[in-house]
Amino acid sequence: MRQIFFFVMMAITVVFMSFSAQAAFVEGLEDIPLPEGLEQVENGNLSFGNEEIRLIEVYLTSTNLTFAGIRHFYQETLPQMGWQIKQQEQKKILFEREGETLEISKESTQPLIVRLTVKSKL
Repeated sequence: MRQIFFFVMMAITVVFMSFSAQAAFVEGLEDIPLPEGLEQVENGNLSFGNEEIRLIEVYLTSTNLTFAGIRHFYQETLPQMGWQIKQQEQKKILFEREGETLEISKESTQPLIVRLTVKSKL
């Protein structure tokens, strides 16, 4: 009986750990996933607002991803989280959800710097 309990607990632990390892989100934007290979720039965040209005700006970087790949990741992922694509360009994509806009734009190529800006629509 102890062995069955042990194996069940180990299976639950493994499933939980694999889920938490895959579920990375942008710090400060806990509802925006962070694709594997993209890292948040330390001390690159800007955030202010209150319960009604907010502005958050975050910078992400990668040495092995392209902006096209990142744009594709967010085109596939964010609509599942309620974001609707409103505008697409080569260096920028714009989403809207519940009175807010999310702009994802390429700032530089070498290294790749991506800016995420969430702001309330006024």
